Amino acid sequence: MPVTRRNTSTFGFKPTSDLLQSRIRKASETRGFAVSRLLTHWAEIVGVETAEIAHPVNVSYGRGGLGATLTVLTTGAQAPMLQVQLPKIREKVNACYGYNAIAKVRITQTAPTGFAEGQIQFRAKAKTKPALAQTEIETIKKTAQNVQNDGLRNALEALGANVMTKSKSN
Repeated sequence: MPVTRRNTSTFGFKPTSDLLQSRIRKASETRGFAVSRLLTHWAEIVGVETAEIAHPVNVSYGRGGLGATLTVLTTGAQAPMLQVQLPKIREKVNACYGYNAIAKVRITQTAPTGFAEGQIQFRAKAKTKPALAQTEIETIKKTAQNVQNDGLRNALEALGANVMTKSKSN
C-alpha cells in the first residue's frame, strides 16, 4: 500500500522548507548558484575533509551559459592541498548539477578567519547520528538474516540502520 503524504497546508501549517525555498533560491542565484543544493549540502557533495578547508563563493557563467567557473574560498596554507583536488571537486559538483555545468574551479585565498563582514569558519559541522539501541540493531540483523548474499545482507543492514537513525533524528 503506497504511503501518501498529507497536505499540511490545509491545516494551516507549512513545512519551513516551503517557506524559505524561494528566498534561498533568490539569494543563491545572485551569487550565480543555479542549484542552491550546492550551497546547502556542500559538505555532502565534496566530502567533509574538503568542506573543512574550502567554501563555494561564486559561479560565473561564460558566454552562452556553458562552461561556468566555480570559485572556492580557502586559506593560503590549504590552497596547494585543494589545488590537487580540483578535478575531483569539479566532478562532484557537476554530479550535483546533473550535467557538465562547471568547466573550471578557481581558488581564492583568504586569512584563516575569512572575510571581515562574515568571518567564514573553515570547519564543517559534522552531523552526529544518534546511536541505535542494541534491540534496534538486533531487529535489523534479524530482518536481513535470510539473505544469502553477504554483500547484499550487509547493504540491507546498513540501509536499515540509516533508516532507523534518520527516523530517530526527525
